[in-house]
Amino acid sequence: MTGQNANKHRQRRLLQHMANGNSIINSDKQKGSSKMKAMVLFSGGIDSTTCLGMAVDKYGKENVIALSISYGQKHDKEIQASDAVAGHYGVEHIKLDLSKIFEYSDCSLLQHSKQEIPEEAYAEQLKKTDGKPVSTYVPFRNGLFLSTAASLALSKECSVIYYGAHADDAAGNAYPDCSTAFNNAISDAIYIGSGNQLRVEAPFVSLTKAEVVKIGLELKVPYELTWSCYEGKEEPCGVCGTCIDRAEAFRLNGIEDPALKR
Repeated sequence: MTGQNANKHRQRRLLQHMANGNSIINSDKQKGSSKMKAMVLFSGGIDSTTCLGMAVDKYGKENVIALSISYGQKHDKEIQASDAVAGHYGVEHIKLDLSKIFEYSDCSLLQHSKQEIPEEAYAEQLKKTDGKPVSTYVPFRNGLFLSTAASLALSKECSVIYYGAHADDAAGNAYPDCSTAFNNAISDAIYIGSGNQLRVEAPFVSLTKAEVVKIGLELKVPYELTWSCYEGKEEPCGVCGTCIDRAEAFRLNGIEDPALKR
């Protein structure tokens, strides 16, 4: 199977997985759960918005809760975007502020940090990190956010948490809490720690960002409402790592980024 055919096959399997409920979670539903509810860890960016679209498509908007968490970032554009996307889908939207936890970190994304946000691709940044994560890695953010989501999800009677980790972010150890190994470990911990009541789904953990966008386009995800840029200016900067990745993902799908048409 060629690389191109393999990618197409993987995408078809993922869409079928979501549409038909071909997952462990759905087997729980068949065993007796009368109504499944999902919580989506939701930043307002491309990956989490695609997750939200998939969850709404599978469970219905009345059974989906979006959870957005502030962590002391330098701007609130992501939160504004999350409000817009949650409004588009008509889902319940919970917002939390966990910025206090990161006040000791010098991550370049944080308001109090004196570090500049790098203006280059992650591959270039990783050449200078000696195997460590990039400067925009927020310490154990996904671990903290998923643990927080687990507590809320159990209280809100959800059976599954979705989050948008993908392979590009994990590459080269740029964001280790987006890796398959991390996802497997945190998924097991949450499932065991919840008394086998709650699972974690990372549907894109083995996919590239371009493949995520392809799925979202098929689901008609409102990418024009999303925000990815690490800077909080009126328009995306186009030169930070996430802007570069986002532009490439849309280019590989043969379309202009809808957010740039606003």
